[in-house]
Amino acid sequence: MRKHYEVVIGLEVHVQLTTNTKIFCGCSTAFGSSPNSQTCPVCLGLPGALPVLNRQVVENAIKAGLATNCQIAPRSIFARKNYFYPDLPKGYQISQFELPICEHGHLDIETEGQGERGGHQTIGITRIHMEEDAGKLLHSDDPTTGSRVDLNRACTPLLEVVSEPDMRSSDEAIAYLKKLHQIVMYLGICDGNLEEGSFRCDANVSVRPWGQEELGTRAELKNINSFRFIKEGIEYEIDRQIELIEDGGEVVQETRLYDSNTGMTRSMRGKEEAHDYRYFPDPDLVPLIIDNDWIETVRGILPELPEPKKARFMADYSLSAHNTDILTAEKALADYFDACARQHKDAKACANWVMGDVQRRRNDEGISVAEIPVTPELLVGMLERIADKTISGKIAKTVFEEMWTSGKSADAIIDEKGLKQVTDTGAIEKMVDDVIAANPGQAQEFSEGKDKLLGFFVGQVMKASKGKANPGMVNELLCKKLRG
Repeated sequence: MRKHYEVVIGLEVHVQLTTNTKIFCGCSTAFGSSPNSQTCPVCLGLPGALPVLNRQVVENAIKAGLATNCQIAPRSIFARKNYFYPDLPKGYQISQFELPICEHGHLDIETEGQGERGGHQTIGITRIHMEEDAGKLLHSDDPTTGSRVDLNRACTPLLEVVSEPDMRSSDEAIAYLKKLHQIVMYLGICDGNLEEGSFRCDANVSVRPWGQEELGTRAELKNINSFRFIKEGIEYEIDRQIELIEDGGEVVQETRLYDSNTGMTRSMRGKEEAHDYRYFPDPDLVPLIIDNDWIETVRGILPELPEPKKARFMADYSLSAHNTDILTAEKALADYFDACARQHKDAKACANWVMGDVQRRRNDEGISVAEIPVTPELLVGMLERIADKTISGKIAKTVFEEMWTSGKSADAIIDEKGLKQVTDTGAIEKMVDDVIAANPGQAQEFSEGKDKLLGFFVGQVMKASKGKANPGMVNELLCKKLRG
């Protein structure tokens, strides 16, 4: 049935900013503190308490706008969004409505899609605006205790990034989300932790018959905090809406929740329209004026973003697009590799070790890049010993593991453990002669054309040398003598 319908998806992403204090007061934003320990009259909404805008929140919003190709508004307004919920003590949320800080941006995404849309798409960004978060309801399994409210999160600064309805599949939606997630992490304005709610998404999903210009009735999937669950929720909602229409029913505009246990969405409430919130300018906050000097100052401190970094890695280090995608997926990892490649002439060797052994050990231990015990300087020291043939690539594996656990340099480990590679031609030639003499049958088979036995002989020589013989010299001497 899907082939008869076009899917239309727009996303609203809430990005929690990594400021030390809240957007309108001086309370801490630290995660995990005891309930209601990080509150004050402002975030509790007590009478007479007045909000004061956090300048860092504005700068972070400008960074996000510049990084997503938005226009930065010279004048923006804070508004009150009125609704009642137990975790919203003021009875309204301070947000932005008619005049947001950023508008008319876009992100370019790549998917593996085929057909008319292909793999490259430009997704429009309608707006980015600043707002405060609400508190959090804590529910107990014991019905006698009821629910409790933790207001630590109230007044935590958020950016809401609203896309145009430009996505036509769950794959495009996830590609957009991952691109946005990567950008805010590179900017350092969000920790990107989906499980803690630092980056969460509302997905507006609708379907329409192919060729119809009018958009279908949309359902909003609320507050999904996993890329996998967002994809699953969208896929389920597409099928639900098409099945409903095919059975003669109508899609109702509503907010729905995705249940990851059942893989299904369920109705939460009717979808509110803007007029339901009775927006009006907040009388306690003056208009925000941003001049061009401020914008250019922020532009000057922007870090190198993922796309320019990919292009530089490919140009400067002759890396493949696939490798640069892996190395730039995370800013800290990209910086780690960059530090290695700047110090060592073989950037591809750096890339292979970073993507291989470094990432393997890091993933095994579940640590961040900052916690990797083998610094770029230590890794480069080991790569230099491979390059000058002091150790072989195989011995380097042993050296790397010792560096990881001890923090010692490659030179120190090589000396302590006697791992220096044997490159003396005479010594290697004697081992080759001994191995051939000890295996006359295999030598005869090799001479009769069984070339695969070369690997056997190489293994025997390397075993005799305890892995220290230069592999290239071993291969060369074996071929020379066996083919005699």
